[in-house]
Amino acid sequence: MALPRPQPQPAKPAPQTDDPAELFEADEDGFGDQKFPTAQGGTDVLAAGEKTPEEEIAAIRAEGLTGRQLRLARRMAQKQGIRASSDFEAVLMLRRAGIDPFDRSNIVALVKGKGDATSRALARTDGPGADTRVQLPQTVKPGQPPSTEVMSGDRRAAEILKIQRDIARRRRRKLTLLAARLAFFVFLPTLIAGYYYFAMATPMYATHTAFVIQKAEGLGQSGLSGLFSGTQLATNQDSVTVQSYLQSRDAMQRLERDQGFKTVFENPSIDPLQRLPEHASDEQAYRLYQRMVKIGYDPSEGIVKMEVIAPDPKESQKFSEALISYAEEQVDQLTSRLRGDQMKGARESYQDAEAKVFAAQAKVQNLQEKVGILDPVSENSLVMGQVSSFETQLQHKRLELGQLLDNPNPNQARVSGVQGDIDRLQGMIAGLRGKLTTAKGSGESLAAVTGQLQIAQAELQTRQMLLSAAAQQMETARIEANKQVRYLEMGVRPVAPDEATYPRSFENTLLAFLIFSGIYLMLSLTASVLREQVSS
Repeated sequence: MALPRPQPQPAKPAPQTDDPAELFEADEDGFGDQKFPTAQGGTDVLAAGEKTPEEEIAAIRAEGLTGRQLRLARRMAQKQGIRASSDFEAVLMLRRAGIDPFDRSNIVALVKGKGDATSRALARTDGPGADTRVQLPQTVKPGQPPSTEVMSGDRRAAEILKIQRDIARRRRRKLTLLAARLAFFVFLPTLIAGYYYFAMATPMYATHTAFVIQKAEGLGQSGLSGLFSGTQLATNQDSVTVQSYLQSRDAMQRLERDQGFKTVFENPSIDPLQRLPEHASDEQAYRLYQRMVKIGYDPSEGIVKMEVIAPDPKESQKFSEALISYAEEQVDQLTSRLRGDQMKGARESYQDAEAKVFAAQAKVQNLQEKVGILDPVSENSLVMGQVSSFETQLQHKRLELGQLLDNPNPNQARVSGVQGDIDRLQGMIAGLRGKLTTAKGSGESLAAVTGQLQIAQAELQTRQMLLSAAAQQMETARIEANKQVRYLEMGVRPVAPDEATYPRSFENTLLAFLIFSGIYLMLSLTASVLREQVSS
């Protein structure tokens, strides 16, 4: 049950302040500055355990009351005729009056008594132009009691109908504005794009090709050298290089010189968006070239795919074949310098070894002509054999002469003959030994010339071994150079199409619709977020 309403007492208007400490200041009692014996220092005397109003309000604040509870306390204080400058003061004054502001029965009585006021409040807040911001509990200003106007049932129904019509009108207006925005930002651009693709766009013909770059590998590879042989990893770098070259300005300029790329796309029959202006610059032609020549590389399979677009199928095929020939030349040039350097070094080494062999052989020949013999070693062996034979005969003659001289009456004729033989043998041995020490026709000894000849022959053998090694090295370099050869193998050859590939009218129109819708959605979300941030 609701407690009986206390009769309001005439009171001095509360000061216009929100400070709770100033609400409980002592009023003027009519005695002025007169002091009484019970006064102690001009301060009020509190009983034991009694709290000041500031402390009681601080305790209420510490209870952690919600905004809903504070609003209920304020409404209950207004119903009881209690004026409070803040919600916490309303709680304090209700408790002093013996009323629990949070008791369920008190809350039910408050709701029943304020039904009409709540309807009016809803009508005011839901009407057109109402402030929809969340309002926190506010301090009630003194002198502004809440409205006690009571609405009749007919008026309430009329107000509700008015609100419903206003809501419907605002919804229709918002839907109309939304349809207008969608028509301007989405449907109209989509319609223009569709008209271009279906009615204005020039038919374009695309020639598709696919090729791989192969590496010539020799037999007998083992270990890490043959680990990635035959895979796309062995030619990955070459494929990427060829792709970059075909997409470069150099390839476009060469295609212009050979096939007249600019002339084909300067044809007036082509629509303005795809046509090159007359006397177009290389930069304009290159931007069009990037759109008309599409090249992709698949690293998982090692295949380079190319699509060449032109307004005529024959021109598309010619452009594609020309670009493939450029790619083949580029592939061959990638390793030509490496192969040339390998063969050049091996060839120079072989030529140097061959020249030194010829020089050593000429030196040996000169020494042989100087000595006058072909093989000094064999000649010396022959001479020494003759010397040994003559010395043996000389020993026999000396023994025979000794035997003749041992006779008491030697035969003088035989003794003279044996001595003559000994003298002749000694002369022949001396002559043969002279051949070993002096060469024919020169002042050098045969031994010295023989030593030089042996050194020259040893040098000739060394040069011949080096020449053999250089020949083997040149053969190895030739094999390695052949391994470095790259060649382009066609997977899909260029064939001129018999039907136009582009434009894909329906797909492109649908894509344009999705793009414009996405742009409108992003702009709408951005505007909504900014509007919310500004209004909050």
